[in-house]
Amino acid sequence: MIERKFVAQKVKELQIQEYIDENLKNVGHSHTKMVKTPLGEKIIIYASRPGLIVGRKGQNIKELTKTLKKRFELENPQIEISEVTDVSLDANIIAERITDSLERFGSQKFKAIGHKVMEDVMKAGALGIEIIVSGKVPSSRAKSWRFYSGYLKKCGDISLVGVNKAHAQAKLKTGVIGVKVSIMPPGTELPDKVELIEVKEEKIEEAKEVKEEVSDKEEEGKRETKPKSRKKPKVKEENNEQSPDEKNMNEESAKPHGKVEENEE
Repeated sequence: MIERKFVAQKVKELQIQEYIDENLKNVGHSHTKMVKTPLGEKIIIYASRPGLIVGRKGQNIKELTKTLKKRFELENPQIEISEVTDVSLDANIIAERITDSLERFGSQKFKAIGHKVMEDVMKAGALGIEIIVSGKVPSSRAKSWRFYSGYLKKCGDISLVGVNKAHAQAKLKTGVIGVKVSIMPPGTELPDKVELIEVKEEKIEEAKEVKEEVSDKEEEGKRETKPKSRKKPKVKEENNEQSPDEKNMNEESAKPHGKVEENEE
């Protein structure tokens, strides 16, 4: 029973969003959110031009609240309008812009429109964009034209979560033209992105200096711990053969020193 209530609530929110999307055209409508409060249901409408939604003296909002209250049986609906900051990065607003320009200028200038919108989105900082225009453009046969730029994920979890997608239709005399827009905003984190960290040379030099100081201290400690080797006295080799003068000098030095007195008889 509880699951049915949750499903019914989500279906009701989806119907409200579709109704608001149909009524708010050419206003730069992005998306809507529904939040439950103690006072009643709070509906937040995100748009690029909130002044057109409000109308003169708030007449458009009053009419919208009455219709939502009667059609969807809401007790006390409160409508709040918030402005979209990054207009060029919102897929719904871009798709609406393309359909408006196609309805104004026709399908003959679809290439200029696609390239102009693509350049604006890439200048805003998007990582990638893809625009697919399908229908009777420009000939009588149905074709599909693809405009793409940058890097865009098409598979995996990031293609569902990190890519903004939108669909829109332009009604022309030749027929209905479908527009698909997918934008990858600049804040998406890719799992295959690798960042190289640059190591500073100063840190390496400091490490080398510390190693050199440690090695010098180790060498000094080894020198202190080593026992000092005793040096043997050097013995000068004397020649065995002596000259006659040296022999006389040695004999004289061998004699006892002192006064010698001779007694005469």
